[in-house]
Amino acid sequence: MIVTTTPSVEGYQIAEYKGIVVGEAIMGANVVRDVFASITDIVGGRSGAYESKLQDARETALAELEDRARAKGANAVVGVDLDYEVVGQSMLMVSASGTAVVIG
Repeated sequence: MIVTTTPSVEGYQIAEYKGIVVGEAIMGANVVRDVFASITDIVGGRSGAYESKLQDARETALAELEDRARAKGANAVVGVDLDYEVVGQSMLMVSASGTAVVIG
């Protein structure tokens, strides 16, 4: 399945629009990760633990998006938008939305 942020897929025509599809993933962080992230925040640098959690959440959200598009009979999703939020004190949410289409 082709998943793209662009409104079309070069070399293909959109034959049918199947509707909007969304995939979400909410991942909990843990206390140890929060402590190490706080230290990283103080001394500077990147937080590998949080980056890994964000990557997992993004991959999960995109996989769910593809599954929902496939269930509608689509073979591509165009106009994909990724949104990142913090829920509560230590939950990370990633949502992916786009338009499920049939291309040919």
